[in-house]
Amino acid sequence: MESLEVADVTKLNALAAGTNKKTPRIVAAGLGGRLMGTRDLVKITAEQVTQDSLESIAEKDAREKEHFTKNKHISEKPWTLSNFHQHLNWLNMILVVGFPAFGVYSAITSPPQWKTAVLGFTLYILSGLSITAGYHRLYSHKSYSAALPVRLFFAFFGAGSIEGSIKWWSHSHRIHHRYTDTPRDPYDARRGFWFSHMGWMLTKANPKNRARADISDLSSDWVVSFQHRHYLVIMLLSAFVLPTLIAGIFWGDYWGGFIYGGILKTFVIQQATFCVNSLAHWIGLQPFDDRRTPRDHFLTAFITFGEGYHNFHHEFPSDYRNALKWYQYDPTKVVIWALCKVGLAWNLQTFSQNAIEQGLVQQQQKKIDRMRNKLNWGATVDNLPVWDRSEFNARAKEEGLIIISGIVHNVKAFIKEHPGGQALVRASLGKDATKAFNGAVYAHSNAAHNLLANMRIAVIRDGDINGNTFALQQEFLDKEKLA
Repeated sequence: MESLEVADVTKLNALAAGTNKKTPRIVAAGLGGRLMGTRDLVKITAEQVTQDSLESIAEKDAREKEHFTKNKHISEKPWTLSNFHQHLNWLNMILVVGFPAFGVYSAITSPPQWKTAVLGFTLYILSGLSITAGYHRLYSHKSYSAALPVRLFFAFFGAGSIEGSIKWWSHSHRIHHRYTDTPRDPYDARRGFWFSHMGWMLTKANPKNRARADISDLSSDWVVSFQHRHYLVIMLLSAFVLPTLIAGIFWGDYWGGFIYGGILKTFVIQQATFCVNSLAHWIGLQPFDDRRTPRDHFLTAFITFGEGYHNFHHEFPSDYRNALKWYQYDPTKVVIWALCKVGLAWNLQTFSQNAIEQGLVQQQQKKIDRMRNKLNWGATVDNLPVWDRSEFNARAKEEGLIIISGIVHNVKAFIKEHPGGQALVRASLGKDATKAFNGAVYAHSNAAHNLLANMRIAVIRDGDINGNTFALQQEFLDKEKLA
């Protein structure tokens, strides 16, 4: 017999990581490169990924323990007064903590003009949507296609959020989806709220958790490549120069434009984006899958321009929508839909309603199964002892036994509690009451069938045994209707 060819896991990992072909570097050079990450976190081969994937946890731990015994990375060492500075990513500390702290202090000492406040809010909307509709749904997940003016808009205002280039941001996010809730997840939610929110940016990551995802599609987009190469200049222009000049030239508030349209606007956008990594994995429901941390919650959606229905997103990542219901808050979805209506976006990706409802039903079934397993449903028929009819007859009247569906039930303790009266039960003791129980006298409720199942003590040899009394009753009632 001719054997089947087995898929080469190493080759598949090379395709998934994009290491099967020569691609431009993910991390940019200079100050912008250090802002967006280090080469150590993406320098990995398909062979290394395959080895890690196929090893057991014990084997991986043993190998890494041996490798890092003599030369531990700083992230694996305890924090002390003498080494805390080595744990920190100081550039990100300045950009994500230092600048915003300066902005808050300046805002307290210099209240904004109303025009400047409006400018700051407007740029917050433009830059925020450039992250959610652009960096995230357009570039990271290819959930739709967009015209050149839209891509240029997202590249410019997205840079103003100071969250890295499209190429770096999308690569990191694709890794997050590929390795969700594992050590390779850049903002692994299992490490706590603070780590997934900001800690992962403010501390040095362990190179042993390096990973890659294929971004060859992004590298072929000249807008993405141009923004990546010139990220630092574009970021400064979008984040600080533009708001400063607008506020200064048009109403003489250069400083307010810099503080409110620049620093504070950027700070709020960053914190909103960080909430997708933290809050969206912490509060809310899991209607589609509870094996991983993503959750759905209106609060997260409100903070993040609609990115808060995160459980749905992780199940159906290429869907241009995050919210399915009309009343769920997802302005990003509305923007994409509007762009499509005016011809600036097309090929909007959606999963079929059938696939979505399958996910809902499967998760509901998992919850029901867990609830079911906590309850006592009575002894299974296969585990009951087998009695001859003579043994049943000898013990029935004294012990309060009846036969229903070939199964012996001890109803002695229930006789006085029977809703239909004691006489009905006593008249059936020592007899086969299958027809009477299943509708000939009473069509019993689900509760009655469940109570009966907990009274099972044996089965009759050569009897017509049926542990599903629900189905048997329904079959009897259906025949009665046809008669």
